[in-house]
Amino acid sequence: MEGDELNNFPRLIVLTVVSILYCYFIAAKIPKGFLRLLSVFPVVIILLLIPFSIYSFHIGVTAWVLLWVCGFKLLLFAFDQGPLSSSSSSSSSLFDFLCQAAFPFKIKENPPKSKSTLSKLVPSSILEASYKSALLALLFYSYNYKQYFPQHVLLILYFFHTYFVIQLLFNIGAIPAQVLGGAVEIEPQFEAPLLSTSLQNFWGRRWNRRSSDMFRATIYDPVKSLFKPIIGPRWSSLPAVFVTFVVSGFIHEVLYYHITRQFPTWEVTWFFVLQGILVDIEIFLKKKLVETNKFRLHSAVSRPLALAILALIAACLSFKQLLRNGIDDKIIGEFNMFVAYLKGTALQ
Repeated sequence: MEGDELNNFPRLIVLTVVSILYCYFIAAKIPKGFLRLLSVFPVVIILLLIPFSIYSFHIGVTAWVLLWVCGFKLLLFAFDQGPLSSSSSSSSSLFDFLCQAAFPFKIKENPPKSKSTLSKLVPSSILEASYKSALLALLFYSYNYKQYFPQHVLLILYFFHTYFVIQLLFNIGAIPAQVLGGAVEIEPQFEAPLLSTSLQNFWGRRWNRRSSDMFRATIYDPVKSLFKPIIGPRWSSLPAVFVTFVVSGFIHEVLYYHITRQFPTWEVTWFFVLQGILVDIEIFLKKKLVETNKFRLHSAVSRPLALAILALIAACLSFKQLLRNGIDDKIIGEFNMFVAYLKGTALQ
């Protein structure tokens, strides 16, 4: 961490908790709708600004992702919708409200009764976090020899690095609920995204499902309802999908600014704009060809094709921006400092 960041971090946590408590004890008493939105909106702005006080890559990105998801939940809460609504059984108590607001997980409504012996002893979130941490440690170790890797190999490694970091982040976020909440089962954040049969399947059902839920409730559904009387229910999903990806692009552009602290180049925004266009093309073709049984790609073709398109666009518009600003070196440096700290602590 840089400067006074280590001292500021506990204060930022307290500010976040106080902001959520304000929503629970005060904003919740205001009638839902525009008035509650006005009462919640300053809190949303505060939560979005907090990560800019953190310069560490891993901690800063973690805080940023957690808090922007929290901000979307509070926007839904203003209209008594989403996981923080009064009708949600998972946010009835103060502890549940805090966990649901601060961490991006979703509690299973009807969890399976039978569990393995290991899962009874150790919460699944801890097991998954340990597994992802081990894979990340192997990746970081391989970075010590990155000068011998071709750039396309590095880009593949950074893709899996991003994948594991995001999974680890959400696994860690679910630990408090499972440890303190007893026999709570958490819905998986990812659903085998490498098995996606299309870009629509990847973004809508398999990748970062809690974020997809937030975008669907706050952007996709309202835009679809707006366009339904204009172009009909059959095609209203097309502008809804595109607008959702554009908003996601702007949000990720802010994240990249937080990471690089450089003026936006809009590459990551274009990445999501192109994804929106391609997903709309998929939806159009499915409605015209697949639903009428005129044409259907076999999964053996559609899976590698979808992943290849995604990886190619990401390599050109997303990861190269990080490489250009030396973020990979910063990430590796932070990890080496953390390992050195652990070694120093163990020797004391």
